[in-house]
Amino acid sequence: MSKTIPEITLNDGLTLPVIGLGTYKLKGNEGVTSIQSAMDLGYRLIDTAYNYENEGTVGEAVRRSSVPREELRITSKLPGRYQSYTNAVTTIEESLYRGHLDYYDLYLIHWPNPKQGLYVEAWQALIDAKKKGIIRSIGVCNFLPEHIERLEKETGVKPSVNQIELHPYFNQADQRIWHEEHEIKIESWSPLARANDILHNDSLQMIANQHNKSISQIILRWQYQLGAISIPKSASPTRQLENISIFDFSLDASEMELISGLTRPDGRINNQDPAEYEEF
Repeated sequence: MSKTIPEITLNDGLTLPVIGLGTYKLKGNEGVTSIQSAMDLGYRLIDTAYNYENEGTVGEAVRRSSVPREELRITSKLPGRYQSYTNAVTTIEESLYRGHLDYYDLYLIHWPNPKQGLYVEAWQALIDAKKKGIIRSIGVCNFLPEHIERLEKETGVKPSVNQIELHPYFNQADQRIWHEEHEIKIESWSPLARANDILHNDSLQMIANQHNKSISQIILRWQYQLGAISIPKSASPTRQLENISIFDFSLDASEMELISGLTRPDGRINNQDPAEYEEF
């Protein structure tokens, strides 16, 4: 039985479901089966990346699925090593060839790689790909406000989405305010903090008990009420269904505040600071 997931509208008019499926490490036939399962359950936003080496797996799941292509929102991402304009153009094309897709609904620059200093070139390649009709909406990942301001200043185009690390141990409060003011939607990668010790947190368990929900569902509901799009990864149909079964309850202000209060100065999963981190 499929569930209907609410949608939001981006600043360029494209609609996205508020929860999608992360596909990191979902590969081969097993990956195709897992992604098909998610689509059958009602997922319509599927997130991949060039560096995940599974764009082909996602494309095969799209072809095997009974869900019409126009109902899906498929995302991929440009890797750091191909940010020069020429390389970015051919990499976008290669992403499409790998997935056997005519277009991506959303295409993102995976990291700003500020030391390399080519992200504006890469952004121009995404702008041109959108003009060609092979990408419907363009955005970024892990960009700080200063990076986004430079994109808009030098090209006149701002992203529709910024996909960033966001979970209870790293709540990105300042970033969320800035993005809301600039009408850029936030997508959360690792929304469950890669399911480490967070799933044993006593405060979250208390809230989960009160609502008769799992800790994962509490976190994903928190994400939803923050206004963030989340893309939890799961290969299990049971867990996939659990992750989208969050629209029959709500968290009150004190519960939202308690969860946000779990944030830590060192809360990043891998200490990847976008001001310095360089993706290959």
